[in-house]
Amino acid sequence: MEIDIHTTQGKIADLGERIRAAENPSTPEAVEKQHAKGKMTARERVLALLDEGTFAEFDEFSRHRSTAFGMEKKRPYTDGVITGVGAIHGRPVCVFSQDVTLFGGALGQVYGEKIVKILDFAIKTGCPIIGMNEGGGARIQEGVVSLGLYGEIFYRNVLASGVIPQISLIMGAAAGGHVYGPALTDFVVMVDQTSQMFITGPDVIKTVTGETVTLEELGGARTHNTKSGNAHYLAADETDAIEYVRELITYLPQNNLEDPPIYDDSEVDLTITDHDRKLDTLIPDSPNQPYDMHEVIKCVLDDDEFLEVQPLYAPNIVCGFGRVEGRAIGIVANQPMVFAGCLDAKSSEKAARFVRTCDAFNIPVLTFVDVPGFLPGTDQEYDGIIRRGAKLIYAYAEATVPKLTVITRKAYGGAYDVMGSKHLGADVNLAWPTAQIAVMGAEGAVNILYRKELAEASDPVARRKELIDEYNDELANPYVAAERGYIDQVIYPHATRETVIRTLRLLRTKRQQLPPKKHGNIPL
Repeated sequence: MEIDIHTTQGKIADLGERIRAAENPSTPEAVEKQHAKGKMTARERVLALLDEGTFAEFDEFSRHRSTAFGMEKKRPYTDGVITGVGAIHGRPVCVFSQDVTLFGGALGQVYGEKIVKILDFAIKTGCPIIGMNEGGGARIQEGVVSLGLYGEIFYRNVLASGVIPQISLIMGAAAGGHVYGPALTDFVVMVDQTSQMFITGPDVIKTVTGETVTLEELGGARTHNTKSGNAHYLAADETDAIEYVRELITYLPQNNLEDPPIYDDSEVDLTITDHDRKLDTLIPDSPNQPYDMHEVIKCVLDDDEFLEVQPLYAPNIVCGFGRVEGRAIGIVANQPMVFAGCLDAKSSEKAARFVRTCDAFNIPVLTFVDVPGFLPGTDQEYDGIIRRGAKLIYAYAEATVPKLTVITRKAYGGAYDVMGSKHLGADVNLAWPTAQIAVMGAEGAVNILYRKELAEASDPVARRKELIDEYNDELANPYVAAERGYIDQVIYPHATRETVIRTLRLLRTKRQQLPPKKHGNIPL
């Protein structure tokens, strides 16, 4: 039956037809092809991300205005990107989801204007923006206007940085300009085997350099989670990616003027438990034997729940979110299981970015230290460890959120300073009795200080052991630093949770102002 749009009922019926067309702009074949790859459609992703019944779409009737290359014959609603607002766990968020089944997900003028509009709305209303990305770069048929809209989007990403949380999910292949928007956001989630990011694809690389590389090797989710550090979580599938983001958002505030949500602010029981006492036996007697820092982290957090960020990249340092008395905190911790917990160029950048993210969004930072120093080697020096390590110094010194540091074992040399020391502005610094705070480890120090004496000793092995024990007794302990006020308390390991909770309670009212400036010049 034909609709009479000259009547009220006809106009209402016409709206219904248009909505149905906007909600199903792709052909059934295109949708089936997407599902066959184990992927959701752009709209299905939005509905899976948001609380049921909360999605309100913006600009669903938008269509491109291009007439070049026969484009006027294909003008589907949405123009290849879905935008709107909704809620996650009852909190408002803005979203956009790129639709690869229309124009290959390529960005044109209207498509770009829709993303710019939702970004502006998110900034204006102070709520997080979540983008689901999949597409093949600029829409060639629309020419330079596509490039202009990319620039407009990047500009908004920068304006929003540190103001509202920005989260990107890479749900398929994202190429060219499609990757720089996500790179400017706070968190990037990728799906194993089905999502890729790259500036130039394998064919171009083969033509220009002669190098043969597959999509997965070049820009797959595992590549960006383990090698480049461009991604923050490797999801098993799209559902896992969405669930990670839904959990991640619970640790973040709506914007930089708010605190993260409090889920249960009732004071916890501070009675020492058997779980706490496990920490008393965690540190091995041998300083060269590793242990898993996750055991320390989880002992302090509510319900042992820890949401790790970039777990596969630079695993010699651990970063992630947890809660103490229902309040979000960020954790930075050396991991003795990898490189003995040494800092290197990659781990320094990883931790620096995480600390700055926490500082931007009013999340206290709790640091656990067991670091023998910076990783030595020509590779590290050539890779810019001086400059990249300085980023971590900068991040800790710049942060004004509550900063609490616990030294569990080694804190040697410059790495002691870098890892949230009192000298970089930490509010409270704690140490276990197993802490070794010194310029360097005993063996290295003895080799330098007593080289001549050891060479002349009748029994150099026995004498060397005596000198090492003497160094450890006199210098490699927490008490020299405590005498000078660099350590506020030396605590029993089993008292860590209790002390952290009491300290964070005191620091809730912390207020600190930095000297006025346009912006600092972090060593990028």
